Amino acid sequence: MEERKLRELLNSLNLDEKIGQLIQLSGEFFSAKDVSLGPQKKLGITKEMVDLCGSVMNVVGAKETHRIQDANLKNKKHPIPLIFMSDIIYGLKTVYPIPLGLGATWDPDLIQKAYRNTAEEAYASGNQVTFAPMIDLARDARWGRVLESTGEDPYLNSRFAESMVKGFQEDLPKYGIASCIKHFAAYGAVESGREYNATDMSENRLRQYYLPSYKAAVDAGAKMVMSSFNTLNGVPVTGNKWILKDILRKEWNFDGIIISDYAAISELVAHGFAQNNKQASKLAMDATVDIDMKSPCYANELKPLVTEGELDEKKIDDAVWRVLKLKNELGLFEDPYRGSSEELEKKSVLTPEKRQLARKVSTEAMVLLKNKNNILPLNPKDDKKIALIGPYENEYELLGLWAVHGDRKETVTIKDGFKTYLSSDKLLTAKGTDILRDKSMLKGMGLSEEQIEKIVSSDSVEKENNNKALEIAKKADIIVFAGGEHTIESGEAGSRGNLTLPDNQLQLLNKLFELNKPIILVNISGRPMILTDIEPKLTAIIQAWFPGTEGGNAISDIIFGKANPSGRLSMSFPYAVGQLPVYYSQFSTGRSVKTSTHSSRFMSKYLDIPNDPLYSFGYGLSYSKVSYDNLRLSSKEMNGESDKIVATIDLQNKSNVDTTETIQLYLQDKFASIVQPVKELKGFKRVNLKANEQKNVSFDITSDMLKFYGPDNKLTIEPGEFNVFVGPNSDTDQYDSFELK
Repeated sequence: MEERKLRELLNSLNLDEKIGQLIQLSGEFFSAKDVSLGPQKKLGITKEMVDLCGSVMNVVGAKETHRIQDANLKNKKHPIPLIFMSDIIYGLKTVYPIPLGLGATWDPDLIQKAYRNTAEEAYASGNQVTFAPMIDLARDARWGRVLESTGEDPYLNSRFAESMVKGFQEDLPKYGIASCIKHFAAYGAVESGREYNATDMSENRLRQYYLPSYKAAVDAGAKMVMSSFNTLNGVPVTGNKWILKDILRKEWNFDGIIISDYAAISELVAHGFAQNNKQASKLAMDATVDIDMKSPCYANELKPLVTEGELDEKKIDDAVWRVLKLKNELGLFEDPYRGSSEELEKKSVLTPEKRQLARKVSTEAMVLLKNKNNILPLNPKDDKKIALIGPYENEYELLGLWAVHGDRKETVTIKDGFKTYLSSDKLLTAKGTDILRDKSMLKGMGLSEEQIEKIVSSDSVEKENNNKALEIAKKADIIVFAGGEHTIESGEAGSRGNLTLPDNQLQLLNKLFELNKPIILVNISGRPMILTDIEPKLTAIIQAWFPGTEGGNAISDIIFGKANPSGRLSMSFPYAVGQLPVYYSQFSTGRSVKTSTHSSRFMSKYLDIPNDPLYSFGYGLSYSKVSYDNLRLSSKEMNGESDKIVATIDLQNKSNVDTTETIQLYLQDKFASIVQPVKELKGFKRVNLKANEQKNVSFDITSDMLKFYGPDNKLTIEPGEFNVFVGPNSDTDQYDSFELK
């Protein structure tokens, strides 16, 4: 539709019709079974407002979206198409590893391809907007939503933010889907890692570490932004004019849609920021929040605010214009279904090609954390018997909490994967125990007794499972234990204070340890786990995350050597919960353990645990051994902002196995007007090295890499000394120095 006609449409709408475009409801309001009256009454809005609703959340499938769209367009003076939005976070039907696993690939180009495939499935299924990517900086593993983040580093997160947005939107406007980035802003820093909690930090810290990934996504062209649940320095973000209007819209020139998170406008009252829903609606509208997701606020309060003179109708017009503009950009006025059909859907989802890419992504996301005596990879041609034991041995729940549209039955289990490598006489399998047996925790999650019974076996069955596992373990030469978190233990509202494996899994593992056989742990989780106590007893550890649809194949490819692990952690694994939040780019202190001359007690440290995590950011092993030597700089001086320095390092694959190595560049500003971290990631390269091959790898160091937010909260650059670190992870101690003149 031409812009002139779109303006005419806006001007022809009455106030109720305009408000309707700013309301988002969920699928039950449009049920074909005539139960929509219940949700309408529960939310407390009129049938008229339901009929005028502008967007629908979490309805996917060509048949259902067509049905709802058809009903929406009938008998209306202004038949404006609905827009369908969904939580498509890391796959629709073809599910990839959770984003924390995607971050571990350190391969934004690969992930862009995966997200393009996801957009193709979503398009065919009648979806036009995804509530993704979630690009919050995450440094506290207690927070369940670290599952959705790509990790703890602003630079790495920014690279993935760009690739994910571009992947979703690559084929817009004809194909593809619009990206809604979330949660703006600083939701990853909620106090104590507790969901829906407060965030409090300086503007300097916010700008330097927490805002860059959002800015990268906006610059990549994201069409929408979702406000976060948290308060930011005492002001709930959904009503925060400074962060939404002044920074996002004015400073960053974002002219797309801002949508609240689920019921977040009405929650301004619960925060103690608004007296009632009417005031909450005005605060959100003043902060330029365009769409009210699943609350009664805009539906019931915007009209009285306008008619009573408390709200300028132009603010509503501006919001409606942004909504209409996106619908127009997506071509919905010409084709309300955007070409989706059941036939196209069948051709587009879970194709062999998409599964193949999912398998590759899942393989690259695996992080080998330990490999004592090079026990891995296992040789399937050996005569050794392998016992695959653990609750994830033949479990379809490998998708994680936010694969809400994925079909668990399409998942390749670990047992399925092992069967492609081992004959039945070499493969022994047993569940051993449930994933989780803590009924009180499950009740606290809101599960019914019936649901709990499906998760927790009876005591007699549990004993039988234990005995069978021990029986086959005694017959085996090597034990692979597939354990980890339950799906419902991570993701939204999955905050945890204890991050070890469940007690029942630890009890079984301790019995297996007594057999004195090699044990390989395959850890399935949505976050970094505390593995400190069991790590010394394990021969090898593979961090598999929730690996997605092709998870069983990917795990097997790694274990049996078809693939050489190349994943590197994008979030540190803590030694103990007491360290959290823990991350590599800490500030030095006046009494650093590494540099202080004070006596051993009077330094910045814990008395009972080390400062360092168990596994650091960037860490990961492979089946190859790569040496890093002869770091050198092209100059010891950088003369002005237009100059650059080239850092070069020599690599050698000192093994007979081809590998992909992720070389990481870190910088340290040694002295600055605002203290800077001991190291900050500024670049990385993935390099293929054939067996015994040598290569040198170079990085350009530019003045932009040296900028930071100064005392005035503006980007600045200061002359001085800088250290350059290049290595395989953030613990690298190979460095050289230069001076910025």
